[in-house]
Amino acid sequence: MSTDRLPASFFELLETSSLPVLVDFWAEWCGPCRAVSPAVERLAREYRGRLRAVKINVDRKPGLAARYEVEAIPTIILFWKGEAVMRLQGAQPYEALRAALQAHWPKDL
Repeated sequence: MSTDRLPASFFELLETSSLPVLVDFWAEWCGPCRAVSPAVERLAREYRGRLRAVKINVDRKPGLAARYEVEAIPTIILFWKGEAVMRLQGAQPYEALRAALQAHWPKDL
C-alpha cells in the first residue's frame, strides 16, 4: 500500500486512475487508525490489480483532509473516476470494510 507516495498530485491520481482508489485518512497518534490499518492493508492485498490503496496522513496533508471534509479519523473513502462513491468513518472490522467496498464497487468495471 502506498503511504503518501502519489503521482504529480493526489487530484491527478483520482482523475486518471484506471482503478478505484481507496484512501485511508489517518494519523500516527490515532489508536483507531492503527486498529483499522491491518484491515485496509488486507483489502489492498486482496484487491491487488483491481484497486489502488493510498494512506493520507492528515497531519501532513491537512489541505486534503479539509477538501474531502474529513472531520474524524480514520475516514476511508473509495473514489471512482474522481468521485467519492463510499465513505466510512471510525475503525471498522475487515468484514465490514469488505462488505462496504463490495456494495459500492463500480458497476462499470
